[in-house]
Amino acid sequence: MTTPSSPSVQDNPSKHRFEFESQGERAVAVYSLAGDVITFIHTLVPEALQGQGVARQLVLAGLASARERGLRVIPQCPVFAAYMRSHPETHDLLADEGRALLGL
Repeated sequence: MTTPSSPSVQDNPSKHRFEFESQGERAVAVYSLAGDVITFIHTLVPEALQGQGVARQLVLAGLASARERGLRVIPQCPVFAAYMRSHPETHDLLADEGRALLGL
């Protein structure tokens, strides 16, 4: 008997968003790219997926992708901003505008 693989976050570059699908629902973290800067604009988690750490998974995937690609981050999205504010180990990813947004 095989168990279905657990859902994971996928980058969908054509739609400029990271996606997490489960239970027929899709959570997204929308971003824009300009040069070597990625701006996380909005995170949306449907009610059916809330309370399961989905937003955190989207943030972790987005920041990991930025790090792998050598991108600077502007966390306009409150979810990304809150995570980065409370996780100093992510501050090296911040673009100058991102630092200003977080008051750093």
